[in-house]
Amino acid sequence: MTGTVARTRRPANDALLAIQAPVQGRLDDVVNEMHRVVTDDLPIIREVSAHLLRMRGKMFRPTLALLSSDVTGRSESRATTLAAVVELMHLATLVHDDSVDHSVLRRGLPTVNSLFSHQVSVIMGDFLYSRALTALVGMGDLDILKIVTEVANELTIGEMRQLGAVDALAFSEEEYFALIRSKTASLIAGACESGALCGAPEFRVPLAEYGDRLGMAFQIADDILDYTEDESVTGKPGGLDLHEHKVTLPLIATLGRASAVDRSRIDELFAAEAPDDELIADVIEIVTRNGGIDYARRRGGAFAREAEQALHVLPEGPARSALTDAIAYVMDRRS
Repeated sequence: MTGTVARTRRPANDALLAIQAPVQGRLDDVVNEMHRVVTDDLPIIREVSAHLLRMRGKMFRPTLALLSSDVTGRSESRATTLAAVVELMHLATLVHDDSVDHSVLRRGLPTVNSLFSHQVSVIMGDFLYSRALTALVGMGDLDILKIVTEVANELTIGEMRQLGAVDALAFSEEEYFALIRSKTASLIAGACESGALCGAPEFRVPLAEYGDRLGMAFQIADDILDYTEDESVTGKPGGLDLHEHKVTLPLIATLGRASAVDRSRIDELFAAEAPDDELIADVIEIVTRNGGIDYARRRGGAFAREAEQALHVLPEGPARSALTDAIAYVMDRRS
C-alpha cells in the first residue's frame, strides 16, 4: 500500500486523534446530538440510554462521515445529525450483538442485557434504530434516507447470515466476505457516502467505494486481532471468536491446508460446548503455523489498497489526508 504503509507508525490512540483533528470540535457536537436524539421522558429509556452513551466507542464512523462531508471544505451543519445517526446505528448493532451472544461486558462496562435484561436489550436496540431513522426523516433528504435505510437492512441481513450458518466449518471465504460486507462494511460505506451528500456530493461514488473497502479491511484486521492480541488491546478476551465458534478468515484459510491431526483438533474445539483455554491456544497455534493469519493479512491489505485508490480523485486537503491515514489506522490498531 503505497501511501499508507510508508507512514511512521504511532500508538493507535494517537493515530486516531490525528485522524480526528480536522473535525475534533464537531465531534463534541455529535455527542450532544446523540443525546438529543435519544432523549425520552420514560425513566427506563433515560437510564438505558445514559448507560449506552457511556459505552460509545472511539467515534470512528462519525469521524468518517464528517471527513467525507468536508473533502471540498463545504461541509454542511446537517452532517452533525448524520454523524450522530451513524454512531447510534452502530450502538444498536452492538446492543443486538451482545444480546444474541449473551455477552456480559462491552468496553469494560456491563452490557445492556447483563445490567438490565435480555428483553430490554432487544427493545433498546430497536429504539436506537427507530430514533436514528426519525432524525434522518427530519433532515428531509431522501437520498440520505435511502442510503441509511439500506444500511439498516444490510445490518439485519448480516445477523441472519451469521445465525443461518448451520455447519460453521463449512463456511466459505465467499460467505465470509458477504457476511462482513453486510455487518461491517455497509455502515462504514453508508457513513462515507451519506457524509459526501452533506458537502461533497460530486464525490459520493468514490467515497462509497472507499468506505466499502475500508470496512472490509477493518473487519479482517479485527478478526486477525482475535488471534494475535490480548484483552488489553482488543477490549475482549483473546480467542473469543473461537470460544463462540465463530469462523473468520484466518481459520477459513487454515481449513484448506491443515493436516488431518490439526483438523481433528479444530473439530474438537467446535464440538466442545465450552472449549477450554488450552484447546483455544492449540487452534490459534494451528492457524498461525498454517499461514491463516498471513493469508488474512494479505487479503485485508488488498482491500486497504483499493480504499486508498478510491481517494485519488479527491482534492488534496486535510480531510483527504485524514481519510488516507484512517486506512493505516484500520490496518494496525495495536497500541
